[in-house]
Amino acid sequence: MGEMSHPRVRLDPDTRREQLLDLGLALLATRTLEELSIDLLAEEAGISRGLLYHYFRNKQEFHRAVVRRATDQMLAVTTPDPTLDALTRLTTGLAAYIDYVETSYEPFMSLVRGASSGDRFLREIYEDARGALVGRIFDSIGELGLTGTPATRILINGWAAMVEETVIAWVQEPEIPRHELVRLLAAALPAVLAATADEVTAPGG
Repeated sequence: MGEMSHPRVRLDPDTRREQLLDLGLALLATRTLEELSIDLLAEEAGISRGLLYHYFRNKQEFHRAVVRRATDQMLAVTTPDPTLDALTRLTTGLAAYIDYVETSYEPFMSLVRGASSGDRFLREIYEDARGALVGRIFDSIGELGLTGTPATRILINGWAAMVEETVIAWVQEPEIPRHELVRLLAAALPAVLAATADEVTAPGG
């Protein structure tokens, strides 16, 4: 008597699309976004190219969805423990951010490159991610004895840009220990925001 065959489980479209995005993110770990083609995804997923277009209208939509998935993952793994004090949340969040960039370099760089590629949707994804990271810090600066103002938000944005560039450079050439990088980046934020602690009148103001 032959082996009993098992009927193939038919996935609903949303579940199947989520699986394809997970596969796309996994493939992005070893190639650039430009190298991540519809043909490659179809081949790895074992489905036809035509069927893949049932889930994504074109390559651009697929790329945007994969980058969005990568940013969602980054925000999830860097979410701080709300029970910790502000400075500890800052250092643990920085450590998690560095870990993410180091272990998910291509997905992260796809986000950064996409922001400057001229693709409006990729730029929006990048700005949403940056805004979420900055917002976490801005919402907790009261614990550092500061008041949330337009000036503090601008400075936090600048600090976040510096962190991004510094971490990318460190991953490429880790010339200092990781713990020292975390310490320096964490120490830089209070130093940057110190200027807003006092009411200073700008020259000519």
